[in-house]
Amino acid sequence: MAGYGWDEYDVRHGGRQTVHDAGNSIDITTEFVKIPGGKHGGSWGVRVKGTPREDAPPRLISTVLFYAGMEGFGSLEVQNESNDLGIEGAITVKGSSEELGEFTLEVTEGPDINSHPPASHKSYADKPLDRTMVDSLQVPGENLWQAKALIFQQMKGEIDEMIAQYGTENAPPPWSTFTIPNDIKEGNLHVVQKVFEGAFEFDIMYSSGSADALVTSDDLSGSIKKATTQFTDRFTALLAPQPPFNKPKYQDFAKSMFSNLVGGIGYFYGDSIVDKSYAPEYEEENEGFWQETADARARQGGIKLEGPSELFTSIPSRPFFPRGFLWDEGFHLIPIADWDMDLTLEIVRSWFNLLDEDGWIGREQILGQEARSKVPQEFQVQYPHYANPPTLFLIFDSLIDKLNDKGSIKKIDDPLEYIRSAHLQKPDIAIDYLRNLYPLLKRHYFWFRKTQWGDIKSYDRDAFSTKEGYRWRGRDTRHILTSGLDDYPRAQPPHPGELHTDLISWMGMMTKSMRRIAETIGEAEDVTEFKGYETAIIRNIDDLHWDKREQTYCDATIDDYEESVHVCHKGYISIFPFLTGLLPPDSPRLKAVLDLISDPEELWSDYGLRSLSQKDDFYGTDENYWRSPIWMNMNYLAVKSLLDIATQPGQHKSQATKIYTSLRKNLVENVFNEWERTGFAWEQYNPETGAGQRTQHFTGWTSLVVKIMTMPDLSDAGREHGEL
Repeated sequence: MAGYGWDEYDVRHGGRQTVHDAGNSIDITTEFVKIPGGKHGGSWGVRVKGTPREDAPPRLISTVLFYAGMEGFGSLEVQNESNDLGIEGAITVKGSSEELGEFTLEVTEGPDINSHPPASHKSYADKPLDRTMVDSLQVPGENLWQAKALIFQQMKGEIDEMIAQYGTENAPPPWSTFTIPNDIKEGNLHVVQKVFEGAFEFDIMYSSGSADALVTSDDLSGSIKKATTQFTDRFTALLAPQPPFNKPKYQDFAKSMFSNLVGGIGYFYGDSIVDKSYAPEYEEENEGFWQETADARARQGGIKLEGPSELFTSIPSRPFFPRGFLWDEGFHLIPIADWDMDLTLEIVRSWFNLLDEDGWIGREQILGQEARSKVPQEFQVQYPHYANPPTLFLIFDSLIDKLNDKGSIKKIDDPLEYIRSAHLQKPDIAIDYLRNLYPLLKRHYFWFRKTQWGDIKSYDRDAFSTKEGYRWRGRDTRHILTSGLDDYPRAQPPHPGELHTDLISWMGMMTKSMRRIAETIGEAEDVTEFKGYETAIIRNIDDLHWDKREQTYCDATIDDYEESVHVCHKGYISIFPFLTGLLPPDSPRLKAVLDLISDPEELWSDYGLRSLSQKDDFYGTDENYWRSPIWMNMNYLAVKSLLDIATQPGQHKSQATKIYTSLRKNLVENVFNEWERTGFAWEQYNPETGAGQRTQHFTGWTSLVVKIMTMPDLSDAGREHGEL
């Protein structure tokens, strides 16, 4: 596969997706559009095109399958008369459900220029390939998601029959053999198969029964053209790359990256596996707690199915991680908020609707059997004492920033703009939204304070506040999966007296956001309360985590003499107060942080900031997941914070400007170069070579490169003070 994904996509209008199937020597393009009308969500259409690649053989044979299924109550019936030879002309399916009303689905024959394989075997007389094959099945609703396996099972029956009839020595060609039966009947799953020679095209059109008319291929052509124009105009207005990335090649790259991010937005529904035993071991209070919690998990005493729940969310990767991840989602929504604030806030609301009575949200939303089929069993259970970085609060800050900046609202010619930017054009709508969500936000916030607290008093730690220390629950000797930084080096062995720099920084960001929300909706008493927490957290970050000798922020633990000591592994953890926006331009710690970031022997590389210093003993060791690779989410936070410092008065303005300019350039160019070289965005990037690695088509937070490209070019300011 030479790459695949959306070239352009907008959830409200549609877009174009291309699959570069090098293995089969064909590029498949699907152009999908939404067509408003009626009372049931409107109609839609898809144009499917196949274009032989340059290295394609003279006779390229392709087979295409499309299936439609009906889950739950409703009907779905093929209207064509059954024919053992297949169907000539369009395939028409009619259906109805409570949510969709009545509807019609049509799969067209396509233009006259479509070609099909000619007769080359006796089997052609029984199954001519210039016709469309249709097979109907009745499948238990809970098994519809396994359509691929069911289709292959149907094909196997046809293959077995052909081999029995003609033998292996005189078997039909593959394009005749690997076909479905022609068997139209009642069912809730209908499969359509077409076989083409060379280039091809056909349409799939869904027409709502409450719309004025059925969708036609002419309607589809007009809507496709209009959707492309609307996408281009909107992208230019809202997400246009700034110099030096305002060249055509970067434009196409940025459009693709953003489109694959929003193209991953989906609706998920199903039950989930949760451990509600509330075992005392999960308090993690004793030395050796990681062994006790492992034993408690092994007992599986409180594991049960909960739900069903629903979630509207974007995802990290359509093929590899097709489900919601809590700490990923805040990063995903940062560029989406610039595109469509209404959509963004609906997703945020959906996540907070998952809160349980205590204020917990499962960090990985594995909803239903289909989702669980993609996850190893040991990772399917969710634990209500496990937290995850509260990145959704980054979106509340974005909303409030936009409300305060009246100039951020741009006039765009879009018939749906009144919905997309309603919260910004009419601040009362945004305030009502925040006010309605506020009780859930408070519940979630205080759940964090209650469950992830760190022990300051028991170890006589000298700090401004005896309450503002924090420790991730759910760690073992190798990982703190709950932190998101998995294998990043921490104190060994684990200790209940640990305090984690990244978590107190997240709590500072979250508290600041809660204070701003309270100010926006007029909760004066809460503003005072959150201001107190915020001040104490910021003071305690220095008191508990700054190491004077190492001149960096460090985790803390308890040594053999019951003394609090720092455990310093320079890397992302060391700059977390900076990443989360808690270091102002006049911070006495800022110079050391900037020096660490820009040191090639520590975090700096030509491709982005390393997750761990080259000088650290654990650099590049074991799993090497967060022990050297470059991650776009952390680098985005660094670029954003550098920009904040670079655009404010202060003694570090010049240094921040130079680092910002170089880091922005390095990140964008490397992700672009790897996308151009491999056809994919990647989960992480190698700090020595820049090569993309781990999961390919990782179009979640790696798409933050789009946001980085929209940031201003400060290179002229940087040149005034020399190069980095």
